[in-house]
Amino acid sequence: MTQRLFVELAQLGHDLSIEFDINDAVTCEAVDLFQPDLIIAPFLKRAIPETIWRKLTCFIVHPGVVGDRGPSALDWAIMQGRSEWGVTVLQANAEMDAGDIWATEVFPMRFARKSSVYRHEVVEAATIAVLTAVKRFLSGSYRPVPLDYSHSEVRGRLNASMRQIDRSIDWQRDATSTVIRKIHAADGFPGVLDKLFGESYYLFDACNEENMIGEPGTIIAKRNNAICRATIDGAVWIGHLKHKNEVEQTVKLSATSALKSHLDNVPEIPSDPLALKLHETYRDIWFEQKNEVGYLHFAFYNGAMDTSQCERLRDAYLAATKRNVRVIVLMGGSDYWSNGIHLNHIENASSPADESWRNINAMNNLVQAIITSNRQLIIAALQGNAGAGGVFLSLAADYIFARASIILNPHYKSMGNLYGSEYWTYLLPRRVNASNAKSLIHNRLPVGSLEASHIGLIDGSFTLNLEDFRKKIMNIAETLAASQNFPSLIQQKIQRRQSDEQQKPLESYRNHELEHMQLNFYGFDPSYHVARYHFVYKIPHAWTPRYLAQHRRL
Repeated sequence: MTQRLFVELAQLGHDLSIEFDINDAVTCEAVDLFQPDLIIAPFLKRAIPETIWRKLTCFIVHPGVVGDRGPSALDWAIMQGRSEWGVTVLQANAEMDAGDIWATEVFPMRFARKSSVYRHEVVEAATIAVLTAVKRFLSGSYRPVPLDYSHSEVRGRLNASMRQIDRSIDWQRDATSTVIRKIHAADGFPGVLDKLFGESYYLFDACNEENMIGEPGTIIAKRNNAICRATIDGAVWIGHLKHKNEVEQTVKLSATSALKSHLDNVPEIPSDPLALKLHETYRDIWFEQKNEVGYLHFAFYNGAMDTSQCERLRDAYLAATKRNVRVIVLMGGSDYWSNGIHLNHIENASSPADESWRNINAMNNLVQAIITSNRQLIIAALQGNAGAGGVFLSLAADYIFARASIILNPHYKSMGNLYGSEYWTYLLPRRVNASNAKSLIHNRLPVGSLEASHIGLIDGSFTLNLEDFRKKIMNIAETLAASQNFPSLIQQKIQRRQSDEQQKPLESYRNHELEHMQLNFYGFDPSYHVARYHFVYKIPHAWTPRYLAQHRRL
């Protein structure tokens, strides 16, 4: 949300600076340095200092309808099965979430993970509401509306922070839909605390299994990264777990990685990515074909791609190229397109350096397969945000289109000055000029789809709505596949690749990048390993980076 608001407000010409909420003294110092007219807090965990909100207007973005208050707004909305929810922009005062209202937006609720609803409906509603509130603030004449619970249209109420006892699953009583709802309401953070093999784990990333049954509570199957657990009326797949350990920190991992040898006797139920989907089940890679177009989906949790996922996706891609299709659309997932290598799994490995090396090479093998395929035209359809290696994975395609609302982070340096690979030194200069390439890599700022289209990083962006975007992509793909110019387009693609190869072999780009990556992984400078550790364990920032804190560069 913060990045989306930054991009939208910058496009409107506002002078922006960012300060992380580290402590009151730092916040007060930042305000004194920047002297803002308006402060916006898109994601707030504690109160803004009174010395600030008494002299400056401060907008708080609350993920709830008017009147809703408390830190678990979206959690309760999902648990209570609300059909409609919203976002409210209110003014900070002495009472949390109770300030005067500057703008509000409502939206229909999907039955989905909290993290997914937040990334889509909440962010879209918040963007509209914040831009409305800013416009009203600039008018100088708008008076915000005080919160008044006596008004019938005020439907929200003060809710306590949701506890684990409110989320707990009774495997002997809860139906599948109830189990999924509880895990959905805790997805992202904090997860649902539960017992597996006598130990405590937080559960995340649930979906329905339509065909399997078993003793309620028992693990009856596994598939790639997920486990299948029986309920009283069916079963659920659980994709991710986080071990609760009172002694040391733990990280969120794929369920099969977290449970390891506990699953030795659990049957692996394979799934062919290219097979038709006949029932509800867990799949992170799947392929659909319509006419002469193939759609390859890869919905990886949080967009992270571990070594095995990269390898399986490459296998699925190569299998798709052998199908009778003229165009292949790389769909990614609806929440994220891709965020590159899987930092949590790397951190959990016995040798993070070795796993980093394996992961980046598996990613490179996937990108190389896309770059060198010559029978189809390839479209990258960015339904969700993309970051780091995920952006450069999309550049391997012949055409790139994105939803108008997505955010790209086409850089690596925030991860401890990581150099990056995925053939970016070949792919990026093919799309943008040298000045823009340098800016994208070094500035480390989010890029909206409008700017990305303007500089040539992508070919176009359209529609905020996910279904409308998919229809538009389908139309583009089918038009390309049916085009009389298709043979010449393929020939142009082949000739360009041959010309590029003669100028500088593709392998040379990879070797150059990996020389730098090897130093990042195995060299004397530990920056990458320190940054990854901080990212994975969510260590609070000690300061705001200067490239974000404009007021500290003055």
